[in-house]
Amino acid sequence: MSTLFLALGLVLAVEGLVLALAPRRIEDALRMVASLGIEQRRMIGLGALAVGVVIVWLARGP
Repeated sequence: MSTLFLALGLVLAVEGLVLALAPRRIEDALRMVASLGIEQRRMIGLGALAVGVVIVWLARGP
C-alpha cells in the first residue's frame, strides 16, 4: 500500500511541477491531443500504460 502512495505522490509532484513551470505548454499539448482521433488517443494511452508498467516492473526488480 505504501508503494501505491509513493507512486501517487510522484505523479502529483511531476504533474504539479509541469503545471507550475510551463502552463502554456500544457494548453498547447491539450489542444494537440484534442485534435487527434479517438483511436490515436487510445493507442497513445495504451503505449503510455505499457511503458509505465515496464518502468514499475524494472524499478521493483524482476
